Amino acid sequence: GIATQSAFANLVTSLYFVYQAMETEFDNASDASVKDLDYTELRRVPSLENDMEFFYGPDWKNAITPTLATKKYVSRIQDIAATQPELLIAHQYTRYLGDLFGGQMMGGMASKSLGLEPGQGTSFYRFDDIKDTKSFIDTWYSNLNKLDLSAEQKEAIVVEANLVFALNIDILEELEGSPFKAMMMLAINSLKEKLGFQ
Repeated sequence: GIATQSAFANLVTSLYFVYQAMETEFDNASDASVKDLDYTELRRVPSLENDMEFFYGPDWKNAITPTLATKKYVSRIQDIAATQPELLIAHQYTRYLGDLFGGQMMGGMASKSLGLEPGQGTSFYRFDDIKDTKSFIDTWYSNLNKLDLSAEQKEAIVVEANLVFALNIDILEELEGSPFKAMMMLAINSLKEKLGFQ
């Protein structure tokens, strides 16, 4: 129904603000580690802009505002970009790999439950430039493991990744009563397990 589509549009809107902040900081980053893991194939803002236009029409930029949880998430991205840019790796790792792991499933579930035509309002979940997800993720992991990071930096990235999970959960908490909340919580828990976070 409309309430469900509205909740999904709210989720996609929050993700738009998060990815806009992330990808702006990746563009501005001088940290070599962040640059090494920033692949254009993963970038989500253009597909999220398509989804925004689908849900809100051509004047969508004037129709949306970030929620409190989204502002907190965006603020965290901006703060670490200015002070500890290598921690942006945790955001790349958690968001992009999560989207790759669960994107097709989530996009399909959203389309089906909302009665949307394939791709309508769910462009965010499609990675058209990545033909082999497993191979891409393996390459990304390999490049992650080659980075010249100290033990302290690696530990700080793990701590930040756990914070990223919490920030995502805060956004989902704002979707109270939405079936997408339960769906996304399952996806987050599954990703945490795959990535070895408990």
